[in-house]
Amino acid sequence: MSAEIVGSVSWPVFFFGTVVLFGWFALMTAQALAHTWRPWTHCLLYGVLLAVGHRTYEHMLFAGDLISIRGLVVDVVFLVAVMLLAYRVTLVRKMVRQYPWLYEPDGILSWREKRP
Repeated sequence: MSAEIVGSVSWPVFFFGTVVLFGWFALMTAQALAHTWRPWTHCLLYGVLLAVGHRTYEHMLFAGDLISIRGLVVDVVFLVAVMLLAYRVTLVRKMVRQYPWLYEPDGILSWREKRP
């Protein structure tokens, strides 16, 4: 019953499948997008594709609902949030490392121009 809140078969399946496994996939995808200078909007598309992949994974291995709107929405929201955060952190690190004479970190999610 409580697993229906997240649209999954059970809480352990949700935690391992969505948070650990597909969360790591989302993290790696977002870092790849940031390293290749793709726009952040690509995270939205890839987040939806990862969520569909997670629904398929849960259906095939744990006999979960393949077409679960609640499960898909929870998966998309979580995976896109992870992707956007990882994308921004990676982009900030890349800007500061690649252009150290121009930029300095201004927190974990932003950079600023160096002042003379």
